[in-house]
Amino acid sequence: MTSAQDVLDHIVGAAEADAFGAHAAHVLIGDDSAVHHWSPDVRRDIHSVAKAVCVIAAGTASDAGLYDVDAPVARYLPDSTLGRGVDRVTTRHLLTMTSGIELPWTATLMTHWPDLAHEFLARPSTGRVFHYSNASTYTAMRALAAVVGDVPDWLRPRLFEPLGIIDPPWDRCPNGRIVAGEGLHLRAEELARLGRLIRDDGRWHGRRLLSSRWTHSMRADWVEHDAPPAYARYSLAAWGGPGDAWRLHGAHGQLVIFRGDSVVTVTAADHVGADRMAERVVAILGALGSRTTG
Repeated sequence: MTSAQDVLDHIVGAAEADAFGAHAAHVLIGDDSAVHHWSPDVRRDIHSVAKAVCVIAAGTASDAGLYDVDAPVARYLPDSTLGRGVDRVTTRHLLTMTSGIELPWTATLMTHWPDLAHEFLARPSTGRVFHYSNASTYTAMRALAAVVGDVPDWLRPRLFEPLGIIDPPWDRCPNGRIVAGEGLHLRAEELARLGRLIRDDGRWHGRRLLSSRWTHSMRADWVEHDAPPAYARYSLAAWGGPGDAWRLHGAHGQLVIFRGDSVVTVTAADHVGADRMAERVVAILGALGSRTTG
């Protein structure tokens, strides 16, 4: 089997050949791992990869019987004024971006309205139509917080501490709620631990932290829509591709790429080059013939 270091060496070479603005790359194949840093090993915003942590939070509460992701989200936010059709929108719809509610990202998304969740739910739904929006994930976590309290506090003993991720910063809106779909700050190796947990279907070194139904849904329950191939399939926080791989993908080149038992984690400050970097990683995994199919 090709070693993690062999794969990493090729990824480092590809990133440098493309002048890709990477901070770090981490490769996990089976239990073999290797990491390379181009810049100081500090916590940085993982951007939309945080959406997967929100899925884990909702899934953990569901596993505990505390929260129903398939119930109308209005059950948990009863003071909201609902737009047309929103009474049928569930947390699963919010997390898969299929609420049919449109509210595009802007730099002032978290500050423009007195209450973003209420603004989002007050807009009409067009049915199970894909609209990618950070407001969707934010609203899902507002609903979850109505049951479990502060979401990072809820996750601390159930996810972060078991993974050895101690008190990670998570940006908050003016109302004191986590911004949810972004703003979680992790080191590259911490992000790679999340990747390993997801690859191993919710187990962390033999200890189950999350039901496998959530990780399976990330890589199987695809919502297809009209978009370029790299963005044509979405599930619970994940994108299909490139090729036979799938990935978590945050702005500016935050990538967690899954192919069989291989997980490649990349942190970067290069939004434009991220799609090509993902393609390069998958090509390397395939060309080196490691146990990466499936």
